[in-house]
Amino acid sequence: MQVQLPALARITFGLVLGTLGGVLFHALSLPLPWMLGALFFTMVAAIARAPVLAPMRLRPVIVAIIGVLLGSRFTPEVIGQAGQAAATLTILTLYLFLVGAVVVPFYRYVGRQDWTTAYFAGMPGGLSEMIEFGEARGANVPAIVMAHSLRIVLTIALMALLFRVILGHDVGSAAAALKGAPLGPVDAAILIACAVLGSVLGTKLRLPAPTFLGPMILSAAAHLTGLTASAPPALLVIVAQIVLGTVLGCRFLGIAPVLLWTSGLLSLGSTILTLALAAAAGLVMQAWAGVGLDQALLALAPGGLTEMGLIALAIHADVAFVALHHVVRILIVLVLAPVLAQFLPDSR
Repeated sequence: MQVQLPALARITFGLVLGTLGGVLFHALSLPLPWMLGALFFTMVAAIARAPVLAPMRLRPVIVAIIGVLLGSRFTPEVIGQAGQAAATLTILTLYLFLVGAVVVPFYRYVGRQDWTTAYFAGMPGGLSEMIEFGEARGANVPAIVMAHSLRIVLTIALMALLFRVILGHDVGSAAAALKGAPLGPVDAAILIACAVLGSVLGTKLRLPAPTFLGPMILSAAAHLTGLTASAPPALLVIVAQIVLGTVLGCRFLGIAPVLLWTSGLLSLGSTILTLALAAAAGLVMQAWAGVGLDQALLALAPGGLTEMGLIALAIHADVAFVALHHVVRILIVLVLAPVLAQFLPDSR
């Protein structure tokens, strides 16, 4: 039976657990320790029905900080990659259609879900958008929530291990990868303005992930124009990763262990299928556009935009390239998913 505590106490307990997980993972030199440690500890606590709660009111602030951080990785050299991006975005588009053609039938026939649920569970789009579209068409919403939540968690873990164990990258803390000019008062004011104004503009313009993309775009503009060369402080970035990991881990509150086991196996299968397709598309990117395989994998992996950006930062990959492809991925799925859903077979 879950202990009934005030919301603030449960949020505090969750953040304390997340911090302990981050400290332990960091001490063990595990990949992306602050986010994965917080995620693992709070996920276990949530499944065990411990009194934890996600600090959802902090999430917009946290993703804005990470948006400003990733925007600081945009350099003038990025503008010269326009020709390369045209080729890689074409590959991305074909890859997305291929993912839909493989993963949606996987959920339908292996997961034994109706076509509508399988479709929105298998689409490599954002969690909230797929839930909204699926619910409007009578899909099984809990199944979609589990599919996308587990996909993101599994992708983060598998990608971090892939880069550490197989590709030999030092996937440490994203904060440790920070480089830039010292943060003076003027630079701090500029970065804060990017976070605040970017969040407001992103929301007003109805961008996908507005409190992330808005700050990232303004931060990128500030760094591309030479207005500042600084990045958020390392300690702030560590705190942001702990909070983000805690939010992700607390998504599993109220999930029955049996449902988690069956959904987990299904999500593991679909994630492995998607990553295999990402690896194949990454090899095409490498051969056609001269993109490094590690960078291509991060640009194509079915994880969250924020999380894949943090891994890119940790291994010193081109964050701008990775972010661009995830933004385009989200937009393509956002536009085409509801249109193509009209042609789904009848599940009856």
